[in-house]
Amino acid sequence: MQDLLIYVVLGLSIGVMSGFFGIGGGFILTPTLILMGFSPLIAIATSLLYTVATSLSGVVVHLRLKNIKWETSIVLGISGIVMTQLAHPFIIFLEQYQVENTVIPLMYLVLIIYFSISILMTKSTILQQAEQQTRHSYIKIVLIGGFAGFISTALGVGGGFIIVPLLISVLAYPPKYAVGTSLLSVFMIAIAGFTSYASTVELDYGVIGSLIVGALVGGQLGARVTNVYDDAQVRYFLAGLYIATGISLCLKLLHFELIGLLILFTYCLYMLVHFVLQSVRIRLKEKEVG
Repeated sequence: MQDLLIYVVLGLSIGVMSGFFGIGGGFILTPTLILMGFSPLIAIATSLLYTVATSLSGVVVHLRLKNIKWETSIVLGISGIVMTQLAHPFIIFLEQYQVENTVIPLMYLVLIIYFSISILMTKSTILQQAEQQTRHSYIKIVLIGGFAGFISTALGVGGGFIIVPLLISVLAYPPKYAVGTSLLSVFMIAIAGFTSYASTVELDYGVIGSLIVGALVGGQLGARVTNVYDDAQVRYFLAGLYIATGISLCLKLLHFELIGLLILFTYCLYMLVHFVLQSVRIRLKEKEVG
């Protein structure tokens, strides 16, 4: 019972990050589970099912906030689903040669370094510019969705940690619209990705259920906090999350898993405290105005 409570809290924490950043949650959960001792295949499958719940929870809120660009989301989702079918055989190949424990963290690290830099270097642009650019960028959208779909199933993420920074840096989407648009496509991709693993690995559905319970609450809270921050703040927070995860995985490769887990936990805790304090300030101001 105590172990399941730990997973509920973990799901809640990652759910908040998912709703806020539009990354589906698996981006944080997969390396966390690996750091906790789960095998990469089980961590990937668990994270994909968890991502289905977190992304759906976030989509509900972003629908109300009107942060979703439907056409882009659907194209991203369909192209991502097609590529999920190529990723699963790739991971099975890595497992056969027993190199998944090294190759998968290294893949994470390469992507994290690239996206951290791209997010920090991207300047804010207005929504009208993004919409004009998107009308002439369907090939880019398909490529982003396909890449996200492959990496989603290969690494156990929803693809949002790829889609969000690429929508910002390549298609000039403001972060809030990138987050909302990403979540809908992530939901589609994660379902397809999990289906490819469901019959090949044995999962602990008690652990997954506990994670999802926390996620359903956390995803709602995280999505609602998004509108509190400006675009620059969202970018910096997301880059910080990528950097913390990258450092944790470096320590994993050096067999310092506990220190890596502590670093990732500390950053997520900092973000949660920051969100809570900001929400309290806003409520107090609203009461004063009322």
